[in-house]
Amino acid sequence: MDSVVASLQHQPHPGHDHAHGEGCGHVAFPHGDHVDYAHDGHLHREHEGHVDECEAAEHHEHAGHDHAHGESCGHVAVPHGDHLDYVHDGHRHAAHQGHWDDH
Repeated sequence: MDSVVASLQHQPHPGHDHAHGEGCGHVAFPHGDHVDYAHDGHLHREHEGHVDECEAAEHHEHAGHDHAHGESCGHVAVPHGDHLDYVHDGHRHAAHQGHWDDH
């Protein structure tokens, strides 16, 4: 299992009545062993009958990542809080202090 997925915080999103799924209108993308949905600048995932915020519990640098993500890099860009994540190989990369993080 991906180390980021293994260390996700359990943060239920209370009052989230919208059911994410195929055709729900939100960008869906694979993230380790589940699917995330981009919704209002944050990321949701189904978890044991409710919706969680999909956030890593700790900082994970993606060492050795030479690819520069940006407007025409070919990867899906997903708004995430105050930055963009780029979907790449089943996880998300975000620029952080001169390197790329796994989200």
